[in-house]
Amino acid sequence: MLRLDVLPTDDHVMGPRLAAESVGTFFLVLIGPGTAAVNAWTHGAPGPVGVALAFGCVLVAAVYMVGHVSGAHFNPAVTTAFGIGRRMPWREVWPYILAQLTGAVLAAMMLRLMLGAAARAAVTLPSIPPPRAFLLEVVLSLFLMLVIMAVATDARVAGPVAGIAVGLAVAGDALMGGPLTGASMNPARSFGPALATGEWTAHWIYWAGPVLGMALAVVLYDYIRRGTAHDHRR
Repeated sequence: MLRLDVLPTDDHVMGPRLAAESVGTFFLVLIGPGTAAVNAWTHGAPGPVGVALAFGCVLVAAVYMVGHVSGAHFNPAVTTAFGIGRRMPWREVWPYILAQLTGAVLAAMMLRLMLGAAARAAVTLPSIPPPRAFLLEVVLSLFLMLVIMAVATDARVAGPVAGIAVGLAVAGDALMGGPLTGASMNPARSFGPALATGEWTAHWIYWAGPVLGMALAVVLYDYIRRGTAHDHRR
């Protein structure tokens, strides 16, 4: 996750930035939800803790892999929240989201090809009533976005820790929320496996929850930031 103010804005670099988002989201979905599918394939070898660690580890690696190119969003809700917070022009928001969804779908299709019916385990499905699942996705996404806001928009947070901080937030959310909702926090992560398997049960939760939670996080972090004498926002 890179400071937003140092990302290139020239039109001629938009292509590489979109490619970076697509590639990063591809590996996030291949390895994160992919571990959940392998868990089903092997009848529980990685286990829920292994699945959570896989999400955290792949995100840390992907942030350092392409964060300096695209900002390492890999998540339509993150990109939308940056647009709402006016930290990213809307003309860039929609291409980012399309690139992320493309990467997610390609990864999910590969999982379906490799693992067959076991790929259905990569789909996010609530094990609690939908209203409660929606609320949990909002809260988990809010927490994740607060961490992202700190590392991506606040100069007081050391840049090198960005990937680790975000990866730990995702792993922690997955450990708590994974058994209840799948701890998506990411519409692309849910959309790819849903499209690849045709399983759309309660899919709206995984769009509405993350987008609302992350939009609220942008407002909340800006308010919290006012507690300092000077605004260190970049």
